[in-house]
Amino acid sequence: MRTFVALVAILLFTGCRNESAPPSQQPQERQERQEPQEPRAAAKPRVVFLGDSLTAGLGLPSDQSYPALIGRKLKEQGYDYEIVNAGVSGDTSAGGLRRLDWSLDGDVRALVLALGANDGLRGLPTDDMKRNLEAVLERAKARNIPVVLAGMEAPPNNGPDYTRAFREVYTELAKEYSVRFVPFLLLGVAGNASLNQGDGIHPNARGAEIVADLVWKELEPALARPN
Repeated sequence: MRTFVALVAILLFTGCRNESAPPSQQPQERQERQEPQEPRAAAKPRVVFLGDSLTAGLGLPSDQSYPALIGRKLKEQGYDYEIVNAGVSGDTSAGGLRRLDWSLDGDVRALVLALGANDGLRGLPTDDMKRNLEAVLERAKARNIPVVLAGMEAPPNNGPDYTRAFREVYTELAKEYSVRFVPFLLLGVAGNASLNQGDGIHPNARGAEIVADLVWKELEPALARPN
């Protein structure tokens, strides 16, 4: 863990116009018959991953990010969900909250909330981070969307009090909202050179598989079983 928090200081810095004629000038006998349109296929239910570069899969092909790998697991298990990767590199909890309406568009059946790493990197107040994450959880709760909350760790340069308060944000929210909880998103990956890219921070393909397995253990029980 100490190896990771020391490394995390590098993290994520890395038409035309149509005008109708007045009614008196509109032709009355030129109404074209409109052919009936094919009914649109119903949109698939969605699983949304709201996070930063770790969720976006920075440095990996899009099909190797951990949300994409979980999408593959869903299909293998007979689930028919659309995966929405709403990971944005460099985003903070405040940034994630600002784009929440877009992220939760459609028939969302589960939300993986993996924000806060950049709050810790920048030493932003933990009270603010907690309010932002709490607002996301409240919106999900209002729509009966199950949530998997993924925690992160703060770098040590802000001192032990900050590190402890940062960690407690996740544990307290997980308990308060009774959501499924991954205490550390990079458990088993952080600090292991063989599981990370050259920057030593972002998981490589094998590391992303481990993250996907970790999240899957908490996500799968929250989903409705396929028929």
